[in-house]
Amino acid sequence: MANEDQVKDIIHRWQSTPEDDLKPEDYQQLKNVASACLTQGDGARLLSFLQEEKNQGIVRSMGCVLLSPLFNQVVKKETSLDHCQAAITHLTRTCRPNDLLHSFLELIEDIDPGAISETILALVPHLQTVLLQLGDRKASCLGSALTRLQEQLARLPVPYSRQQEEADEHGLCRCCTALAEFTRPFVEEVKGRNGNHATTAEDEELKAELLMFCMRSLREPLLEAELNRDRKSSLWLFATQIMVTLTAIHESPAELLLFSPVKRSRQKESCERSESRACLAYLLFVQLMGIDSFPAVFSPPFILQCNMAYINQLLSSKKESHLLKGLALCAKSLESVEDNSLPVSLLELKSFYSVPENLRQVLTDCPMQQLRESALRVFQLFIDKLDAEAKHKFFRCMLKTSNHAGVEGYIVKNIKNQVERSTKSGTAGQGFLGDELLSLLGLVFSLPCGAQTDLLNTMDRVMESLNLLRYLLLRDKELRSTTGAWEQLSGIQEQYVKMLRVCIGISRGYYSAELKAVRQDRKLKAKEAREAARSTGLSKRMIVKHEQVSNMSPEVQHQVLQSALVTFDLMESLIFRIEEIAEEKRKTPN
Repeated sequence: MANEDQVKDIIHRWQSTPEDDLKPEDYQQLKNVASACLTQGDGARLLSFLQEEKNQGIVRSMGCVLLSPLFNQVVKKETSLDHCQAAITHLTRTCRPNDLLHSFLELIEDIDPGAISETILALVPHLQTVLLQLGDRKASCLGSALTRLQEQLARLPVPYSRQQEEADEHGLCRCCTALAEFTRPFVEEVKGRNGNHATTAEDEELKAELLMFCMRSLREPLLEAELNRDRKSSLWLFATQIMVTLTAIHESPAELLLFSPVKRSRQKESCERSESRACLAYLLFVQLMGIDSFPAVFSPPFILQCNMAYINQLLSSKKESHLLKGLALCAKSLESVEDNSLPVSLLELKSFYSVPENLRQVLTDCPMQQLRESALRVFQLFIDKLDAEAKHKFFRCMLKTSNHAGVEGYIVKNIKNQVERSTKSGTAGQGFLGDELLSLLGLVFSLPCGAQTDLLNTMDRVMESLNLLRYLLLRDKELRSTTGAWEQLSGIQEQYVKMLRVCIGISRGYYSAELKAVRQDRKLKAKEAREAARSTGLSKRMIVKHEQVSNMSPEVQHQVLQSALVTFDLMESLIFRIEEIAEEKRKTPN
C-alpha cells in the first residue's frame, strides 16, 4: 500500500492529467486508496478529498468507481456512516449522470445475496437523483433500473402471515415501500403531462416503463402476498400504490383486464402477463381496490367471462396463495351473476371447461382442508349459475371425465336436487324430467367395472345413486306423465340393482376373507409377542424391527375392512327398500 507521500504524488499526477489520458490502472488505484481509507475508519478524510475544489476534475472523471466501496460501508453500517452518505451525495451531484447510472446498475447486478434489502434501501434514493438528472433520456434508463431492482427483490421470500410481515425479517416490505417512493416523481411527471401538451415518444416510453413496473409488482410480490383490506399492512399499501399509479398514468384496470390486446410472445412472458392481470383482477373485484372507477356498464356475466381466464391461471397453480386468490376471485365473479342464467354456449369456451376441472383437482388432490372446503363452495356456486340445459351438459361431462367417486357422488346429489326443483316448480323441460333426464340416468346408474367394481372405492357414487333411484321411484307421478319414461326407469332400476347385488356379493366375499386373514394375523402376532417375552433381548429387538416395517397396523386394517362390510349392509338395505317401492308402484294403476 502506498504511503501518504506517494498518495499525494498520485493525486497530483491525476490533477494534471487530461481525462482522456487516464488509464484503467488509475481508476483501480483510486478505488484501492478510497477502500483503504474507509477500512481504517477515515471516511471524513475521503469526504474532504472529494469536496476539495481542485479535485473536482478527478471526481468527475473517476469518482463513480468509489460508489461500490462507499455503499459496502453503508450496508455494513460501519463507522463513518454519515461521511459515506455525504460522499455518495457529492458523487451523484458531481459525476456525469450516464457514468453514475452505469455504476448503479452494476451495483444492483452484483448485490450480495445476504444484503439485498439493505443495499436497495441505501441505493434507491441516490439512484432516483441520478435518473432525474437525465432529462428526456430517463425513460429507458428508469426501465433498466426498475427491472434490475425487481429481479433482486424477487429473490427475497414473501412474508405470508401477519407476524412475518410485521417482522419483515428479509426487508421485502421496506423495499416495496422504497420502490413506491422511488417511482413517485416519474409517475407525477407522466400525470402532469397528460392533457397539457402533445404527447412525445419519450412520454409514451416513460408511461410504458411505469406500466411494466406495475405489472411486475402485481406478479411479484403481490400475487404471493396475503392481502386483506381489513388489515392495512405494508404490502397492502404497496398494492394500493400500484393501483393509484395505474390510474395516474391513465392505464385503466378495466382496459387491462377486459380489452388487453393479444400479443405474440414466448410462453413464459405470456404466463407472467396473465399472472399479473390475475392479481389485478383479484385486487379490483375481491379487495375492491379502484372499483369505484370501474365502469358500471359491464354486465356480471361479461365480467365473469373475462375473469375466467385469470381464474383458470390461478387455479392451475399449486401455490396456496394463488389458489386462495383464484377461489376468491371465482366466488366474487359468480356471486353477481343471476342463478340459473348462464347459457350452455359458455361451456364451449375453454376457460369454462378448465376452471371446473381445476376445481375438481383441488377437491380431490389438495392436502389442505380449508382449500378443499372453499373449492367445494365455489364448485356448487358455479353449478347454481348454469341454466338447466347447461347443468345437464355439465353433469354429463363430469360423470364421464371426473374419475373420482366423491365428485361423481356430488354430481348425482345435484341431479337429485335439480329433479326435485323441477317437480316442485312444474318446469319439466330441458334436462331434469322426461327423456333428457333418462339419458342422464344412463350414466348415473352404471358401475365402472361391472360386477368387478370395488364398491368400497366407489361408495360415495353408489350411495348417492341409490338415493336418487329411491327418490325417482317415490316421485313416479311426474315420470308416468312422460310417454315411456316410467317403463325405461323401471328397466334401468332392475338392471342396475341386479348388477349391484352381484357386485356386493363379490366385494363382501373378498373383504370378509381379508378380515379373516387380518384377525388370524393378529392372533399370530399376539402369540409371537408372548414367545418374544420369554426370549433373549436380541430376539426381542428383531421382532420390534419387523413390526416397524409393516405397511399398515392390524388395528387400522381391521377397522377399514369392518367399515367396508357395514357399508355393504347399508347398500343392501337401500336396495331392499328400492325393490319394495318398485313393486308397490307396479301394482299401482297409471
